[in-house]
Amino acid sequence: MTGPAIEGALIDLDGTVYLGDGLIPGADDAIASLRDVGVSVLFLSNKAIDRRSVFSTKLNKLGVPAPEDAVINSAWITAKYLTKHHADDAIFVVGEPPLSDELAASDLTLTDDPAATDVLLASMDREFDYRTLTDALHAMDGDTTFLATNPDRTCPVEEGEIPDCAAMVGAIEGATGESLDRVLGKPSQTTVDAAVDALGVPLDRCLMIGDRIETDIEMGERAGMTTVLVLSGVTDRETLEASDVEPDYVLESIADIGRVIGA
Repeated sequence: MTGPAIEGALIDLDGTVYLGDGLIPGADDAIASLRDVGVSVLFLSNKAIDRRSVFSTKLNKLGVPAPEDAVINSAWITAKYLTKHHADDAIFVVGEPPLSDELAASDLTLTDDPAATDVLLASMDREFDYRTLTDALHAMDGDTTFLATNPDRTCPVEEGEIPDCAAMVGAIEGATGESLDRVLGKPSQTTVDAAVDALGVPLDRCLMIGDRIETDIEMGERAGMTTVLVLSGVTDRETLEASDVEPDYVLESIADIGRVIGA
């Protein structure tokens, strides 16, 4: 490949390295080949329903060596952002327990009282119901900051797709008439900054490998990374052709990464 030598790779997980509990064939060897040529690897997920240790354990069990500090996700990124910008605010979480645990581990203040809410944080929540929506409505007033961990409509699983954070955000926006103030996961600049800090590689020497064109590839393109779209997850060729985002490489799966790195 032409241009600066690649020194790092940000690699999405769901739909890129695995689907559900199954490793995408050849993903383990592909990641090993990146490391073999001196590319530092950081796994980057928009999923906030698990903490980094869970991703690390899963990758190791699937034969992909991954210490916890080789993984960041939108829950971890959100905790870092809130610590910097909302350290003294009361945060109402629409999401699952691991997200709340991540925030609590950063000594952030969580509340289940809508009237006491300074920040309303929405994320994927597989137990989202009418009561939660009502609480979110009551939490929102003119001074409430409305954040989301990620913008994904769906999450890829072995059986297809399931609703992700955007479904919760859409319901809350519909009930409150308010719009998000900020998305913290991919493709936001917040995530770019967090990933670059964690990986320590210049953007123009970094690959962004993922299956979602509107988050993974859009973020990488905007940040000046070399973008690699894999078709093993949510994006198919029809979606690709209809998109204004143009990946530098399109692979059937990460197993074909040798086409990018010349291995």
